[in-house]
Amino acid sequence: MKRIGVLTSGGDAPGMNAAVRAVTRAAIAKGYEVIGIKRGYNGLLHGETVNLGVRDVSNIIQRGGTVLYTARCLEFKEWEYVLKAKEKCDELDLVGIVVIGGDGSFRGAADLSKAGVPCIGLPGTIDNDISCTEYTIGYDTAMNTAMEMIDKIRDTAMSHDRCSVVEVMGRNAGWIALNVGLAVGAVGILVPEMDTNIDDIIAKMEESKKTRKQHFIIVVSEGIGHSEEIAKKIEAKTGIESRATILGHVQRGGNPTLRDRVVASEMGYYAVELLDKGIGNRVVGMQNHKIVDFDIKEALAMKKPFDENLYHVADSISF
Repeated sequence: MKRIGVLTSGGDAPGMNAAVRAVTRAAIAKGYEVIGIKRGYNGLLHGETVNLGVRDVSNIIQRGGTVLYTARCLEFKEWEYVLKAKEKCDELDLVGIVVIGGDGSFRGAADLSKAGVPCIGLPGTIDNDISCTEYTIGYDTAMNTAMEMIDKIRDTAMSHDRCSVVEVMGRNAGWIALNVGLAVGAVGILVPEMDTNIDDIIAKMEESKKTRKQHFIIVVSEGIGHSEEIAKKIEAKTGIESRATILGHVQRGGNPTLRDRVVASEMGYYAVELLDKGIGNRVVGMQNHKIVDFDIKEALAMKKPFDENLYHVADSISF
């Protein structure tokens, strides 16, 4: 019996379970057995595997996190451990592996493909920072979670005439901050990709006060950080009571949105199609709302342009 492996690696993201489900059922429909590899490459090296049948992936499409668990594996950066992983794949009779994760996970997939195990990468990260794709699994859920949290924070900010400085995740990418900031009507959005001066935001706040605006939301990307210092500076210069809130890992959890479930399912199915054709060393992505694939090294070398137009839209209507 032909076998396909599936693993999740790096930070968890809502929709990973939907991808695992799609890979499992698509592979079984084509006559494969499916081996779930627990805790990413670390689990592969240590033989932590489980057989996945049709019913084993029932009722996981709506769950956050990953039923296969995840872990980082620094050892996998060394070629000797890649070869050990290849031996494990041979023992399991795997014809290929679907790797659900981010850039670091894809580098491991490229090395494993080079060693002779065809791998297909699926972009699973809330940060939307994978250059070859316009959308990553988990991104929509994380944005909606952040938006809902900030909507709740706004209630308190409005009741107390405060400024709330809210830091969202995204690592070194400002995609979450940009879209969430626009969605909640933030007076200022600070992202790594744009050179925004906090003094300019303070000046905008002062102008808004003249039109009877009494409470403010500022969204800060994780890549900028220093939210506490920003809040203190705003309060010192404006006299407006300012509080910083770091949303943190709440953005990684929760039930995936419809979009994340659908995209994860599409990408999981597509990955199995590639492996069934004997194709490996590819990353699945989305371009112009269509599912496509790229050579892993080509994908890792791409640069993702920031949506400066959307940033200017947000800035123009935030007063």
